[in-house]
Amino acid sequence: MLTRDEVIEIVRKAVDGAGATGQAVQFRDVVWKDNNLSMTVLTAKPEDQTPVEAVVRDALKVAGIESVHLRFRELPPEVPAASAQSNGEQGQGAPVKGHGGLLEPTPLLSPESGTKFIAIASGKGGVGKSTVTVNLAVALARAGKRVGLIDADIYGFSVPDMMGIEERPDVEGDRVIPIERFGVKVMSMGFFVENNSPVVWRGPMLGKMLRNFFAEIEWGELDYMLLDLPPGTGDIALDVHQIIPQSQEIIVTTPHATAAFVAARAGAMAIKTEHAIIGVVENMSYYMNRHSGEKEYLFGRGGGARLAETLNAELLAQIPLGAPDNHPSEPDFSPSVYKADSETGMLYAELAQRVIAKV
Repeated sequence: MLTRDEVIEIVRKAVDGAGATGQAVQFRDVVWKDNNLSMTVLTAKPEDQTPVEAVVRDALKVAGIESVHLRFRELPPEVPAASAQSNGEQGQGAPVKGHGGLLEPTPLLSPESGTKFIAIASGKGGVGKSTVTVNLAVALARAGKRVGLIDADIYGFSVPDMMGIEERPDVEGDRVIPIERFGVKVMSMGFFVENNSPVVWRGPMLGKMLRNFFAEIEWGELDYMLLDLPPGTGDIALDVHQIIPQSQEIIVTTPHATAAFVAARAGAMAIKTEHAIIGVVENMSYYMNRHSGEKEYLFGRGGGARLAETLNAELLAQIPLGAPDNHPSEPDFSPSVYKADSETGMLYAELAQRVIAKV
């Protein structure tokens, strides 16, 4: 079986030898399992991918690899590129560190940073994934951990509003300073959009923004970095799997059988890309009737446990349906962050301790 280095060497030589491609090309994020290969191709013109794609697929087919998924992204101008017309020689300029053309990791992504990455995923929207992410981040910070939070749901960003953040990040030199709230350093697309305008971007721009969140933000030293992923298994989720191979995942669902069934796809994606699943959080598990004091199961029961069993993972927490008892006049007001001494806040504190123990 070929190594990742050998795979990249094969496609690099093929592209270098095909002058018809006519553009700079680099390869990274090679994931190969069960003879299924996934690779990101960086080009100056990702919209004009046909010539490069044909050369790469033909070269891999000759090498015996027929199941290939290629993702085209824009080549950052600051990244030295191997020329497609270099006649088989490596491109000029500073060498790119890593596996045969992989980009050099940013300090935060470097294994030496010690930061533990936790992606929060769901199969579908509306299950409270962002609420779980925000409250888990705050609970980890309350436990004395240094925590960062990236709102990676670039189309449906909500973290700033959920945490009651109204200010914008400062810029010092060429670095952006994340907003700190409840002891959590936060970065979101919402900080760069005026008047809640929609983000109308194609896939390559999404990946570029996500990389900027790692490379251009002054995070400092972190114990944990949480990523609030978009629902489903689209471009951003795959970018996270490729950019952060060491990331682990928490899958969020409701007790409803259909929600758990769809969430299993997100879990299957994590397993396929060799990302460990920390466990499952069942949100909106029940509603506590304030008059009778009894639990009411509005969305059914058992979905989280069935999902955990399907994924061979632990059911980490069952969070009730509700809203924080906060008031806008309070100095630490947030529409979605539960107070530490509230019943739900204590459930999130227990969840944080389980995550600390498992990660």
